Amino acid sequence: MTCGDGGRGTGRREVLRAGAAAVLLGAAGCASGAEPQAPATSSGTAATKAPTPSVAGTPTPTLLPNPPLWQPGPGEIQPDVKRRAVELVAALGAWPPGGRGTEAARARVAALGLPPGLADQAGPLAPAATEAGLEVIDAQYGGILADSASVLVVCRQWTRDADGSVVGGGTTVDVRLSRAEPRWAVTALHPGEPGPAAASPAPAVARVLAEPRIELPPAAAADLRSGAVHDSVPAAMLRLAGPYSLSVSVVRSGHPLDVFGTTRPSDHPLGRAFDVWRIDGRAVVDPATPRQLVESFMRDAAAAGSYNVGGPVAIEGVGNQFFTDDTHHDHVHVGFDS
Repeated sequence: MTCGDGGRGTGRREVLRAGAAAVLLGAAGCASGAEPQAPATSSGTAATKAPTPSVAGTPTPTLLPNPPLWQPGPGEIQPDVKRRAVELVAALGAWPPGGRGTEAARARVAALGLPPGLADQAGPLAPAATEAGLEVIDAQYGGILADSASVLVVCRQWTRDADGSVVGGGTTVDVRLSRAEPRWAVTALHPGEPGPAAASPAPAVARVLAEPRIELPPAAAADLRSGAVHDSVPAAMLRLAGPYSLSVSVVRSGHPLDVFGTTRPSDHPLGRAFDVWRIDGRAVVDPATPRQLVESFMRDAAAAGSYNVGGPVAIEGVGNQFFTDDTHHDHVHVGFDS
């Protein structure tokens, strides 16, 4: 089925220590165990000067976070498609000292059996840093069809500058794949670039950014700070954060421009939608998450003003207000028409 925002029934100190071999061993990339983040700046990044304790007078730089490689859990559709996308993003977004640069990135990609030229599409995943660490927070579908897919790899990244300072940030990468044997092939990368922060956030945006019951990955937080998100989005987030805690995956950047598999514009790039991958600490994709919790959240999203709510639960509603398909088995889409 196609991605249905507007779907209306349609349907991660060892970082790559041995180059891409460490990616394959699971040293780069993933889901939990990251060190505490530094406070975010208005651009969605955080900068700190790395402490330099000394041993026999030699400064020892702080290790970058080294979370395990994200892995798909129970309930996933075509789990290796997501795994393939995550492996590539981890290979591009993390490198040890001495591993910076396009040629090194191409070698890591080639070690995965993928076209080395994909490294040329890394964009914000490959800043000019001496070292980088990566965490994949979540990987959700932007679309899954019989022979093609979009996987949205939601990342947090730490980079070390030449002066030793560590900067935290991240992006969301739309990874495009096509069916192949023995594994799906990656055909393109589209990293999100939220843009600069507005001079000052709108009051509702400031409340969302300060709300502990709303978990935002770096790109989504930067989307809100940019001022390019419709007022309906933070308003609905705040209303839903009353009865629920919600982990947002995608707001605007990093999402396909069109509903996957169609020529219909998606509500996400227009700043009129957000996706939630976890509710009250329970992953939407996990079969152990009560369906009643997901259905209640979907109904409350509609009550918060969404005209188009998609998820893994089939709900009867007025005029296609609710929808379900394979793409939305792993998240709840909340879209707005104004």
